[in-house]
Amino acid sequence: MRLTKSPLPGVLIVEPAAFSDDRGWFMESFNEPRWEAALRELGEPVPRRFVQDNHSCSHAGVLRGLHYQVAPRAQGKLVRVVRGAAFDVVVDLRPGSGHFGRWYGLELSAQNRRQLWIPEGFAHGFLALEDETHFLYKTTDLYDKASERAIRWDDPQIGIVWPELPAGVALRISDKDRAAAGLRDALA
Repeated sequence: MRLTKSPLPGVLIVEPAAFSDDRGWFMESFNEPRWEAALRELGEPVPRRFVQDNHSCSHAGVLRGLHYQVAPRAQGKLVRVVRGAAFDVVVDLRPGSGHFGRWYGLELSAQNRRQLWIPEGFAHGFLALEDETHFLYKTTDLYDKASERAIRWDDPQIGIVWPELPAGVALRISDKDRAAAGLRDALA
């Protein structure tokens, strides 16, 4: 597995090695000792162990986020797409960070097999680019409704540039995500 630093400190692009032949391909999607060794090699902290796996399926045009959990139930997430494609976004919410309020996005797809490591202290969201986009999350803490928070996906203070959807595909956002606070109000 190869880890690459993103423009946001702590957020890493993970590219597992895939082995192909005339039968298809094989990939180790997660290996704890290799994960920890790769983090140490980059000088990154080893997070708490993963304790929950989540799986969502979205139609093209579904936007989920920007979600996060606050302490003491903050979550680090290792995310990937196993079918379809999504534009994945993280926003730095760490108090005192020189990158506070900045975002980073990249496409995750079944084809490129990339994963994204999102440490605690970041909001996360994605836009499904294809129907039947299957998104998997490994999290370092359990879901906790009382710790759950959201920031508006279109907050002008953050300024995320979401990709355009194909003609005929409508943007779909849950009522809960539409009602989310802006960055300034969410963290007040």
